[in-house]
Amino acid sequence: MCCKEDPSMVILVNGEEKELDKPLNIRGLLQLLNLQEERIAVEVNLEIVDRQLFPSFELKEGDKVEVISFVGGG
Repeated sequence: MCCKEDPSMVILVNGEEKELDKPLNIRGLLQLLNLQEERIAVEVNLEIVDRQLFPSFELKEGDKVEVISFVGGG
C-alpha cells in the first residue's frame, strides 16, 4: 500500500515559520492572514511581486515571504 503525499508545506512569513495545509498563492496567503491586499507589498525570496500576480503566484516549500503593510497618517 502506498502512502499519500503530505500536501502541507512550510514557508517563512516575516521571519516566522508558517505551515500551510495546502498549496496557496499570495492572494490566498493574505486572506489566511486576514490582510487586505490593497495596502500591501509582498516580497518572495527577495523579489517584489507585482500585485497583479498575487492570484497566480504559487508559493513553494521554503519560500521566504515578507509582507509589508502601508499605514497612512500625518
